[in-house]
Amino acid sequence: MASSRNRQMLLQSRAARSGNLPHPDQFYSRDTAHTGSKKVRTNSSSQADPLTRKNNTIEMNQRKRRMSHDPTSKNSRRFIVDVDETLRIVLQQEDTDGDFQISVTDSGPKLITLGTATSNGVKTFDIRGNYMLSNLVQELAIARDHGRTRIVLDEERLSEPPVDRLSRMIATSFWRSLTRRIDGDGLEIICADPKNRTGHLIPRIYVPHGETKMFEYYKAVAKQRSHLRLEVLQLPKHCDDPMFVKSLNDKPGILALAMEEVEDDAGGKTLRGIPFIVPGARFNELYNWDSYFIALGLIVDGHIDMAKGMVEHFIFEIKHYNKILNGSRSYYLCRTQPPFLTDMTLQIYNQLRKNTPQEREAANVWLKRAMQAAIKEYHTIWMVPPRLDLKTGLTRYHPDGLGIPPETEASHFTHILEPYAAKHGISILEFTEAYNDGKLHEPELDEYFIHDRAVRESGHDTTYRFEKKCAHLATIDLNALLFKYEVDIATAIETLGGELELEEDFALSPFPPSKETFEAAKNAKGGPPRSLSRKQTTEEWVARSQWREATINKYLWNEGKKLYFDYDTVAEAQIPYESVTAFWALWAGCASEQQAIDVMTTGLAKFEVIGGLVSGTEESRGRISLDRPNRQWDFPYAWPPHQIMAWVGFERYGRLEDAQRLAYRWLYMMTTAFVDFNGVVPEKFDAVKLSHMVDAEYGNQGVDFKMIPREGFGWMNAAYQVGLTFITEAMRRALNSCVSPEKFFSKDRMRMMDATIQVPIGMPDEEVFDPIDLALEAIMGPA
Repeated sequence: MASSRNRQMLLQSRAARSGNLPHPDQFYSRDTAHTGSKKVRTNSSSQADPLTRKNNTIEMNQRKRRMSHDPTSKNSRRFIVDVDETLRIVLQQEDTDGDFQISVTDSGPKLITLGTATSNGVKTFDIRGNYMLSNLVQELAIARDHGRTRIVLDEERLSEPPVDRLSRMIATSFWRSLTRRIDGDGLEIICADPKNRTGHLIPRIYVPHGETKMFEYYKAVAKQRSHLRLEVLQLPKHCDDPMFVKSLNDKPGILALAMEEVEDDAGGKTLRGIPFIVPGARFNELYNWDSYFIALGLIVDGHIDMAKGMVEHFIFEIKHYNKILNGSRSYYLCRTQPPFLTDMTLQIYNQLRKNTPQEREAANVWLKRAMQAAIKEYHTIWMVPPRLDLKTGLTRYHPDGLGIPPETEASHFTHILEPYAAKHGISILEFTEAYNDGKLHEPELDEYFIHDRAVRESGHDTTYRFEKKCAHLATIDLNALLFKYEVDIATAIETLGGELELEEDFALSPFPPSKETFEAAKNAKGGPPRSLSRKQTTEEWVARSQWREATINKYLWNEGKKLYFDYDTVAEAQIPYESVTAFWALWAGCASEQQAIDVMTTGLAKFEVIGGLVSGTEESRGRISLDRPNRQWDFPYAWPPHQIMAWVGFERYGRLEDAQRLAYRWLYMMTTAFVDFNGVVPEKFDAVKLSHMVDAEYGNQGVDFKMIPREGFGWMNAAYQVGLTFITEAMRRALNSCVSPEKFFSKDRMRMMDATIQVPIGMPDEEVFDPIDLALEAIMGPA
């Protein structure tokens, strides 16, 4: 199938395709108005209306209703369009549910008539089908954004192949809309927090202890921009103390991130925030594991500096907040998320070192800084109790924190708190305040929230896999990630010369991790060894990775079931929940060849559905009822991180065909949603129903927009761009025609491909055509 060389060709061809249509800024700009490319004759009176109207209402055409995938003409036309009036008419006719989107669920005729530009609107042409009509609404919304009242619109913009259109929008528009900076110019946007339900909506920024220049900068901004009503506060040195963090619950704020020094307008120096990408919707801050997957998409799209800047923020967070935070808000100060910093760094480093010798040297300096930060995070967060379990030596999600997580919806814990409120004879609100203030003590509730915070730290919030036990679980996903940390750090140190000197002072975790080694380090003269006492070596980190691999095999591998499972460190037993995160061992490379074969065979049978990979099996999730509702990280829901990790893992162990099939399933689900629902790119999917309309506790994100999607959703955008690098050109053509996975991978088609493929004699191996390409060409014709 596709080799790495073909992968590069796919990237290049995709980049070329995305440039076929002008960017909206260029297309609708008044300076390069499209009407100017061919002058349009105007009349002084009785100008033809671009749409047939009668008494200022639409004259309904009773032709057959058209759906999403109608064929379009090969000869691109151009239409003259009155922007506001056409928008009004299209929405009135087609948006029958009033949500300002044109979707297949709307009951309009799916047909509108536009006047051609060459006839000055006199001759008309029918625009048919959900996809072209939703694209029309999107293009008109963009034109209105640019202040245009009348445009000449190319039919190409309405009939653009959906894969090309979505990929182009992600690369040129969505990333830009999700970009944030924490400085004077960006504060108004970044301070907005949809999760803030305290009633105190004053924008607030917290600056780390010791960052005097940064503190003074924000104080000056607050004074110069008094309309912001910005409150600037400086954090204490130990800013992640649980009692202190709880005291901030009633006054949440954004946390300052890394800045760079630049010249100001007067020729002096000032600070400027390094830009970064937020996930989108209600998540308007920098997140930990979201950022890793977002970075992969940014790399595919060539935004290397943006991805590199996000690593800079993580280095800053480790230095000042002692960890890579769950998110850059005050209520996340005690909590991190799945660790991806080392792989994120190496992915970016591999792009940076392709440049000039000077840039390669700068890349090595940057790599050193990032790895120094990762080593600190590893030793001070992941390899100390309570996250580290000293009985097994494996690591758990187990953050600090007190009280009820304040970033959740007000009703999220109602069913949990209700019995306790009834017990004390007070309202839920009164109980919540008394419990958070420490006036009422409920040990069982304390235990519940220990596990709840651990679930949130895991990133899988929420799932029955973790309910009421997450803080006890050594999970396969976390320990696979830490194995990858150890391998990556060893690789980076080898790249940097075999040794690495650390520059921050902190305690090193004993090795191998156990009660005995920790007790010995504690009782040693001078206490545990410190980071400044010796250099880090490649050999040490290789030894750590080998030890973890053996420990994963001991506790997390199940030879009988041929799958990895989580281990309950308190019950001292594996839990039976079957999770798609078993594939993370393949991504990390800690599975043997036989284990990989077993996991892929077992896992595909359990987790593969029409839309890709579900989070877990229906059997593991258990029965759903009014008293036991759906959880969003369980069956039948599917998420971008699980897909990307599996694609990479399968490719690592030589199963590229499976990776491509899984990628096609996911891209098909995304593409059909994009086509049928006005360009939607959501946070997650129901992969069994192929639907973004999910029935889970948080609903869905990225679906609430008017007329045109502005952002998509961070890691879903990335999954699309990364997924396109896995599939073949034939698969891409099939996606553009919305060919279902069942049809594309049907046994009849596979047999037909085997019968029709004839490889030319003497053709070099690397030039052999993809069999799916040949078969699709026989069905659809050449690309």
